[in-house]
Amino acid sequence: MTDLSLPRTAAGHDRISYGLTLMVIAVLISPLIDIFAKLAIATVPSAEITAVRFLLQVVFILPVVLVRRTLFDLTWRKSALHALRGGLLVLTMLSFITTLKVMEVADAIAIFFVEPIILTILGSIFLKETIGWRRYTACAVGFFGALLVIQPSMQEVGLIALLPIVAAFGLAVFLLVTRMVAQNEDPWSMQFHAGIWGGLFCLVLLSFGEGSGSSVFDPVWPEGNAWLYLLGVGVTATISGVLGVYAYRAAPASVLAPLQYLEIVSATIFGWLVFGDLPDALKWLGIAIIIGSGLYIIWRERKAEKTASIAPVSPAI
Repeated sequence: MTDLSLPRTAAGHDRISYGLTLMVIAVLISPLIDIFAKLAIATVPSAEITAVRFLLQVVFILPVVLVRRTLFDLTWRKSALHALRGGLLVLTMLSFITTLKVMEVADAIAIFFVEPIILTILGSIFLKETIGWRRYTACAVGFFGALLVIQPSMQEVGLIALLPIVAAFGLAVFLLVTRMVAQNEDPWSMQFHAGIWGGLFCLVLLSFGEGSGSSVFDPVWPEGNAWLYLLGVGVTATISGVLGVYAYRAAPASVLAPLQYLEIVSATIFGWLVFGDLPDALKWLGIAIIIGSGLYIIWRERKAEKTASIAPVSPAI
């Protein structure tokens, strides 16, 4: 398997370019996860799709972590954090995939992209990050943009239109936890153990849901093209996930963060090509507001980081 690590001789600029390239690829193919999931959910419950996504991730990554000898590089603290990360990913994927049964992919992703806004607020609460009134205002504006997408969607599908916000909250907390382990953990190992725990949690949910008749938790035996759709979910999720981890190791998060909004573009294109779906004018306005507020938050964070980096340091007494 190709080693995605950057050659040691590469300069800092080359590392950033490398990270940007990986991130662009990751966000452009990421909506394919949702396209395959939407195709599969017509006949397969969302908890089963989520379980297959994690199990295939484990199968694909196991040979890599064995070769890298990072499979058992764990402490109890790391295990607990990986279990928490896996549980949060289950909440995220289960909420989002369930939404796709009745919502267009681009609409669901647009609502889901309040995640950077939620992450900003959570960072100020739990990590004591300094957030000024401008960023709080941008967060409020971003939520208003989300409402422009949610309101017509709720009229069409009901309260299920709120599930992408639940997914966004789950991912925001997941990213906070990931910050605690990412710098000292092998990216392949992180993906592997998140898949293990996520798969275990899903299997527990499916065992309790068996025979319930629930369209979310009652497992079925996939038939026909459903197998291909499930395989597509697992393959694209694994590829985009690993590319994202390596991108963030090569380039600063503040540089890569704006690129995530390319996902809305590719999701709209894929949704149109596969399902013939396109957002209406009101939803486009909401999407534009969400993107604008998110980019402003990212710009303010970068500006704050630069100010902090050039601030004079008091001499030791």
